[in-house]
Amino acid sequence: MKINISGHHVEITDAIVDVINSKYEKIANHFPSLMSLDAILTVDKNAHKIEINTNYENQKVAVSATDDDMYVAIGNSVKKMEAALQHRKGVLKANLHNKFNVKQSELVANA
Repeated sequence: MKINISGHHVEITDAIVDVINSKYEKIANHFPSLMSLDAILTVDKNAHKIEINTNYENQKVAVSATDDDMYVAIGNSVKKMEAALQHRKGVLKANLHNKFNVKQSELVANA
């Protein structure tokens, strides 16, 4: 999985890149069809924010997390992204089982 990391008012260090890659490695294992993530890190007056955007099964999935510490915000975003992807996966499975079925008696015309 490819992770594109950009920063707004923050310098992207090797430590931040390593933490993001290691935390999102678990999600990459659970959702192998996930090809890429876009991460935007922002710092505004001691509030660290991370926004993650991706496309899973033709549906946009986006989460964001804010905290006083960037590493805590990254950890929270991982939990939120995993929950959002599980929800999307459940919706897809539910739609597969609820397709409209026509009963055999309705197909045969009464003579």
